[in-house]
Amino acid sequence: MRNFITLLVLATALASCQGPPQNEGSAEGQSGTGNLSVRVLSEGGVSSGEPTADQQRMIADTLYAALQALDDDRLLTPVDDNAHARFKRVLAYDSDNELALEGLQNIVVRYLELAQESIRRGLFDEAELMIDRARFVDHSHAGINPVVEALQSERNSEDLFFNLDNGEISNRSDSALEQLADIARQAQQHGAFFLITAPNDDQARWMFSVMREAVDGYRLRGSIELAGRTTVRLRMPTTQN
Repeated sequence: MRNFITLLVLATALASCQGPPQNEGSAEGQSGTGNLSVRVLSEGGVSSGEPTADQQRMIADTLYAALQALDDDRLLTPVDDNAHARFKRVLAYDSDNELALEGLQNIVVRYLELAQESIRRGLFDEAELMIDRARFVDHSHAGINPVVEALQSERNSEDLFFNLDNGEISNRSDSALEQLADIARQAQQHGAFFLITAPNDDQARWMFSVMREAVDGYRLRGSIELAGRTTVRLRMPTTQN
């Protein structure tokens, strides 16, 4: 990806020698925090023949911005600054543009990666939303069905999932202490492995220390991951591979 951006920088620089660059228009995507609604470019905007010199400069600029948005996970949102709308704009002028076509596939792959991360943490509704967004970009992508199957399998597992209040955890409140202690006792009862996710390492390690103290003398086993959500997953022994 970084190589693509470097190539585009060179292409943009060469194109700029022929005249002033064109300003990029607004993105065509529209999304919300829940169900996603996206407007795509109409077929009427597709040009025929070879792009003009001005269009070539615009394509280079738009591809550069699209790849930056892709690297920053601005995939379908925000409305005015996302990778999908920019790749589609390039394809409206150059329907065979390899970087734009590959970029759309990379958006699908990234959404599926995000879905898998959410599945691992027990955030099943969030995982389903990521899968739906992948389908919106390319419903026929071969990677979608395996992730859908993984989601269903995890939903049917006997693992326990706890979505914690990040504010309570950050403030190290009494209710947070009680909840973490209860989770630790359940881990001990079932002989389960834990997966703690938290926004930062200090918070995650504090959560683990509270759980460990709640079952003094018992060796808790598990791992810690950093993420925007604060969760704990208890993997039941029957689900361990």
